[in-house]
Amino acid sequence: MSESILENKTFDEINVGDYAKITRKLTRRDIELFAIVSGDVNPAHLDDDYSFKSRFHGVIAHGMLSAAMFSAVLGTKLPGPGTIYLEQGLKFLKPVRPDDTIEVTVTVVSKDMEKKFLTLNCIGVNQDNKEVVIGIATVLAPTEKIRHAINSLPEVSLLHHDRMSTLIEKAKSYEPLRTAVVHPCDATSLEGMSEARQAGLITPILIGPEAKIRAAAEAASISLDGIEIINVEHSHAAAIEAVALARDGKVGALMKGSLHTDELMSAVVHREKGLRTESRMSHVFVMDVPTYKFPLLISDAAINIAPDLETKKYITQNTIHMAHALGLADPKVAILAAAETVNLNMPATLDAAALCKMAQRGQITGATLDGPLAFDNAISKEAARIKGIDSPVAGQADVLIVPNIEAGNMLAKQLAYLGAAEAAGLIIGAKVPVMLTSRADPPHARLASAALAVLMNVEQKSRLGE
Repeated sequence: MSESILENKTFDEINVGDYAKITRKLTRRDIELFAIVSGDVNPAHLDDDYSFKSRFHGVIAHGMLSAAMFSAVLGTKLPGPGTIYLEQGLKFLKPVRPDDTIEVTVTVVSKDMEKKFLTLNCIGVNQDNKEVVIGIATVLAPTEKIRHAINSLPEVSLLHHDRMSTLIEKAKSYEPLRTAVVHPCDATSLEGMSEARQAGLITPILIGPEAKIRAAAEAASISLDGIEIINVEHSHAAAIEAVALARDGKVGALMKGSLHTDELMSAVVHREKGLRTESRMSHVFVMDVPTYKFPLLISDAAINIAPDLETKKYITQNTIHMAHALGLADPKVAILAAAETVNLNMPATLDAAALCKMAQRGQITGATLDGPLAFDNAISKEAARIKGIDSPVAGQADVLIVPNIEAGNMLAKQLAYLGAAEAAGLIIGAKVPVMLTSRADPPHARLASAALAVLMNVEQKSRLGE
């Protein structure tokens, strides 16, 4: 019989003593999928730290996951298609751990000629031939022959964002960052502030019309107990006050509230009273792309519209500093363009080549650069191999430097909406990091942005010897 066809055995074809078996290696992915489908999210099956402290000293599979293999053999082999499950008794004898290989066997022990019932003995053993689950099943066997093509199943991907959680936990090891929250007069900005505060990432100072802030907090059931509020008339004044606090060293970061980004940034970039440094300010996305093996830093997708070569130098160096803050001692930086060769008609390729030469001359430091690289060559070793690119960066980039804001914005949003990536963002290159939270950001991403600010603050102080 073809492996793509299921064929049953009818009641009349089955004899006492007939048996069938299947074998399967149960992986961590299987356990997670079963938790999703069943809703059984007991940490004994999912959490390494929790389960290690249990009597089993490690993650174990759900008992019903291995028992479900009985259903598989009954429904596909003996009796097969047309079988109706009536009853199943089970006894669990040993834990099943990730990567255990389980073999289940069902054996017919009796037939009810009148009702067409079959009783089957069910035994599951592990790779050491130790019984892990046993039981008795009763089924209504089919009376008509059935041959049916096996239905194709959809591919299932488990999307984890563990890197953001790791980033948040790392930031929690430092003192909370004193942060000016600028004009937080709506529920979204207050929630972001409150979440970061409760996580121990920031100590917030709220700046804005106090009556509006308190009214918004009350409507959203957010407690402001113990939080300092600086009362100013409007959003413009809030931005100026927040920048003044940062300039005087009284806060270590800014967090955008319910005002326009342009309004906050006009105060930040003010030539005399802003937060300018010798660098240019730029934005960086740190993205947790489930299908990519590293965290991915993308810059600049939000601030510099059409950066020239000098601005790209600052963007690249800023992003390298962020990579260092994340713990990457020698980040691999891909300078992106539409092609991987220098083309006089494509300015982005010329800039990429120049940036790499700057890195060779020590004008950009702390990373390994290569470019121009097309996106596929930057993240795929196979794509680089096919095109004959020999590079220490190709296929394993940590950082992507984009040619302009359109490319960066589209790339980041494509990864988020089509690649299920989670993004955290930060403006760097100013005297303090600036968090530009968005209403569309999920809570975890807002926390991750606060964590980035903490880590960037630590890196900046260390680099400047403060």
